[in-house]
Amino acid sequence: MPRKGLGLAPRLRYLAGRARRIDVGSVLERAHEAAEEHGKWRPAIVVDMLWQAGLRNVGFQDYIDYDFAILNKAERATYMTHPVSNQLSQKYDHPDFRGLFQDKIEFDRRFSEHLHRDWMVVEEGNADAVREFAQRLGTIVTKEPVGQAGTGVHRYHATEIEDWDAFHRGLLERGELLIEEVIVQHADLAAVCPGTVNTTRVTAFFDGETTHILAVAQKFGRGAVSDQMTYGGFYTMLDDSGRAAGNGYDSHAHIHEFHPESGVRIADFQLPMMDEVRAFVDRVARVVPEVQYVGWDIVVTPTGPVLVEGNWAAGVYENKPSATGIRTGHKPRYREAIGF
Repeated sequence: MPRKGLGLAPRLRYLAGRARRIDVGSVLERAHEAAEEHGKWRPAIVVDMLWQAGLRNVGFQDYIDYDFAILNKAERATYMTHPVSNQLSQKYDHPDFRGLFQDKIEFDRRFSEHLHRDWMVVEEGNADAVREFAQRLGTIVTKEPVGQAGTGVHRYHATEIEDWDAFHRGLLERGELLIEEVIVQHADLAAVCPGTVNTTRVTAFFDGETTHILAVAQKFGRGAVSDQMTYGGFYTMLDDSGRAAGNGYDSHAHIHEFHPESGVRIADFQLPMMDEVRAFVDRVARVVPEVQYVGWDIVVTPTGPVLVEGNWAAGVYENKPSATGIRTGHKPRYREAIGF
């Protein structure tokens, strides 16, 4: 595929926006963190972070998360970063169709056949329908239509609800308008953390003919309703066979050789049904072909993969050298598939 480039103008606009929003205190704090962790001189780290941000499209948090302080130039060049990912999203995700991915209700409508679970919308006057739905399923998950990083997601048990009219009214007032059946995950995922549905993030690019899987990360929760880092979750990268690359980690300097609650060794994890996962991602990527670059969150169940959501602003999941010993990232795969 010929190299299309990301264009100079979008990059300059992005850099200008970052310059306006720069938080000097945050940069210094991150530099101190990297200097302490890797035994480096903080002023040198500050200069390097600013240089990488301005000239190499490396976010400040990318610099910390992916241990850029200990990587050489060639190794750094293999890492996908958030600024580059943002430019890909802006170029390859058509703005007229992004709303289908931002609104969880609209997403469920469009991708309903790939959810493989019941769902309903909370509206004025349907308290009885909400009660019937919740009592039939026992436990439900509610979501605010627009949210990110796991915010606006809640879990309720029908046996704990006494006043259904008040419960229904509360959902409306809080904007928890989408109710979904709880996903039953595969036993291999439940063995790591049974209290949270552990999602697999598959970052993919659909070129109009072929779906290219760029990176796969396995997220693990800590018993909360979501496996996002805001709930204490962490992740590890998976190889093409679905095998964990090494220890788990997050953006808060926590590295997990073992899951803190279950004691399962993260490096031993193997995602089941990897072939089915690849085929499933290919199917969902074709539903809205105008949105080409997507981070798909799926869950492997006993009967196969199911869809949780798609993120048109895909974000980045990458190897962390201090956690896995792997000092290269996935950017070459992005370049090969997308041609930038």
